[in-house]
Amino acid sequence: MANIKQQMKRDITNSKKNLLNSSFDSSVKTAKKVFEAAVAANDKAKAEEAYRFLCKKLDKSISKGVHTKQYVARQKSRCAKALNALA
Repeated sequence: MANIKQQMKRDITNSKKNLLNSSFDSSVKTAKKVFEAAVAANDKAKAEEAYRFLCKKLDKSISKGVHTKQYVARQKSRCAKALNALA
């Protein structure tokens, strides 16, 4: 633990932000699992809905600074490829 007052404040702020980012990352992973389950079940309608929700979550993760643009582009591409394979 730091002895400097400002660093103590930063430690608290960083831990709060880390908790929020971890929670958001978990929600993105859950959305991805829902999409993958719909693809595995060959349910195109549910997969399309889950894909839209997942893309929304991934785009939000860029603006929040949780994920990089390249990570999000790769995930969206993989999911789009899986969705198109259902057709």
